[in-house]
Amino acid sequence: MSTTTAPAVPTSADVRAAAERIAPYARRTPVIRAELDGRPLTLKLEHLQRTGSFKLRGALNALLGGEPANRVITASGGNHGLGVATAARMLGVHATVYVPETVPAAKAELLAATGAEIVRVGERYALAAEAALARAESDGVRYLHAYDDALVVAGQGTIGLEIDADAPECDSIVVAVGGGGLAAGVRLGAEGRRVVAVEPEGCQSMHAAMAAGHPVQTPVDSVASSALGASILGQVPFEVLRANPVTTALVSDAEIISAQTLLWEEFRIAAEPAAAVPFAAWLAGRVPGDHPCLVVCGANASWRLAG
Repeated sequence: MSTTTAPAVPTSADVRAAAERIAPYARRTPVIRAELDGRPLTLKLEHLQRTGSFKLRGALNALLGGEPANRVITASGGNHGLGVATAARMLGVHATVYVPETVPAAKAELLAATGAEIVRVGERYALAAEAALARAESDGVRYLHAYDDALVVAGQGTIGLEIDADAPECDSIVVAVGGGGLAAGVRLGAEGRRVVAVEPEGCQSMHAAMAAGHPVQTPVDSVASSALGASILGQVPFEVLRANPVTTALVSDAEIISAQTLLWEEFRIAAEPAAAVPFAAWLAGRVPGDHPCLVVCGANASWRLAG
C-alpha cells in the first residue's frame, strides 16, 4: 500500500499546497523579535502550535493529502504520535501510535487523552517503529512515518513559509534535527533563506548521512533524544537536503540545558530540550548571519520551576 500520493521527494510547490490544505486546522504561530546581549534574534513560537509541537502540520498534510483511510498506524518518540493522533481525531480517523517504553510521561499523558490506541514497545524509537510497521503491513493499514514521508516533510515546511511572510528581515532560519523532516521541509519553504540545521552531539543522523553519502545508522544519546532520537536520517529528507544544502552545527547536552534554562529566564518559554537546540547553537556563536529566526519547535516535557 502506498503511503502517499505525492512525489517521492517534495518540492516548494508541495509546501505551498500544504499551507493551504492545513490552514483550517493548524495555528499560524507567532514570532517575537528580541535582542540579547546586543544581538537581534527572532523566535518562531511553534511550541504554541496545537499539540505543543510542529508535528501536527505534517500529520495533517499527510492525512488530508494522502490516500483516504479510516485507520492509520504510526510510531513516535511522542510529538509525532501526538500530532497524528490529534489530526486523526479532527478528521475522524482511528489512530494507533507505537511509542518506546521510555516515552516521557508528559507526552504519554497527552497521547492517551486523544483517544488513540497506544502501544508501548522497546526502549528506543527504532524498535517501536519496527513493530508499528509490521502491524501496519499485517493489518493492511496505512503506516505514517514520522519524517520519511513527502507529505509530512511538506507539511513541516509550512513553518518556513510563515517565517518568510512574518519575519522578512531574518537572514537565516535555525531548526533542530532528528530524522530531518523539519530541516528538509523548512529548507523547501524558506524561499531562498539560509537554513541552519542543528543536531545534538549525541544524535548526529544528518551529519553521518551527509558524510557517508546516504542515510546510515547512528548512536542516540542526548538529553534531547526523546524528540531528536532518530538513529537514521530519513531517505526523503536526505534527498531534499542533498539537492538543497543547509548549514550544519552541533551542540552539547550542557549547551542544550543552558539554552533551555535561558529560554525560561529571558522569555518565559517552557520548552522541551529539543526546542532549545537552535538557541543553544546561536548562543554558542555557531549560527551565521546578522538576524536569525530560531524555531522553538515543542514544549511537551515535564516542567517544574523550583522555588
